This record gives sequence, structure tokens and C-alpha cells, in this order.
Amino acid sequence: MSTIKFLNEFCDIIDTYGGRDKVMKALCYGTKLIGGYYADRKPELAKRYAIASSRISGARATLRLIDDIPMIQYALEYGWGQNESDRVMALLGVTANLVDLLYYPVEKICWLAEHRIVDVHNYDYWDKVNTMFWVLSVYLNLMRTLRNFGLNQKKLNKLNEMQKPSIDDAVVRKHRLEICSLVRLSLDFVHAVSYLPKGYLWGGKLSTLQVGAVGTLSSFLYLYQIFTKRKLNK
Repeated sequence: MSTIKFLNEFCDIIDTYGGRDKVMKALCYGTKLIGGYYADRKPELAKRYAIASSRISGARATLRLIDDIPMIQYALEYGWGQNESDRVMALLGVTANLVDLLYYPVEKICWLAEHRIVDVHNYDYWDKVNTMFWVLSVYLNLMRTLRNFGLNQKKLNKLNEMQKPSIDDAVVRKHRLEICSLVRLSLDFVHAVSYLPKGYLWGGKLSTLQVGAVGTLSSFLYLYQIFTKRKLNK
């Protein structure tokens, strides 16, 4: 891909809210990764990167304040999952939507409390609930992707057994992209759980360097998927 073509592709991506958010996420965890790496080597430099990471994270959280409206629209369009391939996918989809519909208002409460716009008693409780919704949302999306991957793999296996002369390359490539989704969501799950209080799985056990590495890798996998899907859709 030429430099100009790549630049045009990149600009098209950051012109969308989702694409810009993922680029910001990569910057957020990239700076956290660098900060974690220099934590013991150059504490002052590490502190600067930590501040930058925190500022970017705060900007992303602020932009999420209006995510409720598109989430409600998506949930209404999704309905009871009548267009899903089976009942398990529909159940996972509806449950994930319900969790997300609860997650965004709770995150708003935490944001308002953090910026002292409203007084919230027991902020730590709300923060814990917010993290649990985040973990549950990522887990459900991971299960949906895993289920979808399994169903698609069965279809491809049947086609291979029937010795179909040609299986659409685009279908195969999209199926392979599901592997990226599985890896990315697994990383997101590891990342989300690490923010749970100590005593819950591996909550609080990952270092800043490890959190930065997991978040950065997940972000770049997502960006890779965006670029690849754009190519497939052309």
C-alpha cells in the first residue's frame, strides 16, 4: 500500500467516531506501556507518560457520555435476536445488550462523581459495579464471537467434505478475521478483569507494563481488523 493510499485510509477511519476512539485507545495504552517500561528506570519520564495516558483515557470516557443513544438504537434494531443463526446467539446478544444498557448509565454516575459535578455516596461501590458491567460485557461478546466462529467453522467443514469446487475467498478471510476477534476479546477480558478489586480472579495483579502491553496489542489488532474489513468490502 502506498503512503498516500495508507494516509487516505487512515483519515477515513479517524473521520468516524469508532475509528478515532480505537486510535485514541492505542495511544492511551501505548503511553501506559512506555510509562510502565520506564517506571523503575526513569521515574520522572514514566510519570509524564502516565499523565498523558490518563488524559487520553479521560477524553475517551467523556466522549462515551453520549454512547447511550446509539446503544439504545442498536438494541431496538437488534430486538430479540430474531436474525441470529440460533437461539444461543440470540440469548447472548440480548443479554449483552441489556448489560451495555446498564453499563453506560453507571459509567455516567462514576464520571459525574469523579469530576465532583454530583455528590455520590460510596463512590468505590459504583466504580466496582461499573467495572463488573465492563467485564461482563466483554465476556458476553467473547462468548458470542466464539459461538459464531464455531458455527462458521462447521459450515466450512461441511463445504470441504462436500468437495465444493470453490469456496469464496472473502468468506474464508472473514472467518479468519474471527480468530483476530477472539484473540482481541480475550485480551480485552484479561485487561478488564485486572481492574477488579483484589480477590476477584486476577484483579489488581497486573503491573502497569502488563496492562499497557495487553491494551496496546488489543488496540492494534482492532485497527488491523478495520483496515482488513475495508479491503474486503471494496
